[in-house]
Amino acid sequence: MRKHVLDTNCYIDASRDTTAHTALQEFAAWAAPGLHVSSVVASELRAGARTARDRRAIEERLLGPFARQERILTPGAAAWDALGRTLASLREREGLTLAHVSRSFAFDVLIAFTCREHGAVLVSANVRDMARIRRVFAFEHVRPYPQPS
Repeated sequence: MRKHVLDTNCYIDASRDTTAHTALQEFAAWAAPGLHVSSVVASELRAGARTARDRRAIEERLLGPFARQERILTPGAAAWDALGRTLASLREREGLTLAHVSRSFAFDVLIAFTCREHGAVLVSANVRDMARIRRVFAFEHVRPYPQPS
């Protein structure tokens, strides 16, 4: 079973749209044995919760099961090094201005490299940033939601 990690945008879209919610549930039904969560995604979800009640629901219903099954992937030193190298490379090649790098782009680099380290496929609707990161290092990315293989 392949490992899959959902980007934050998958969870956000599913919380806002019933069609996306259904698609996520169908994906999770078959991918569950290999589904992991990034600690970066967990942080973004916690930060984005509007109330303490919403944050508790995220903790209990979403993050708790991943923690109990030890399926949380956390960026290590190599991922942080990759973030620095990626930003430097994009600055040199594309004229990226570091002051204008969004926090979400930096987080995407950490998530992508962590997926690479763990042999996981990153599921994300953020095609533009994923393509940009892939110009610096290789990792597997698919749009929501892949079918079982």
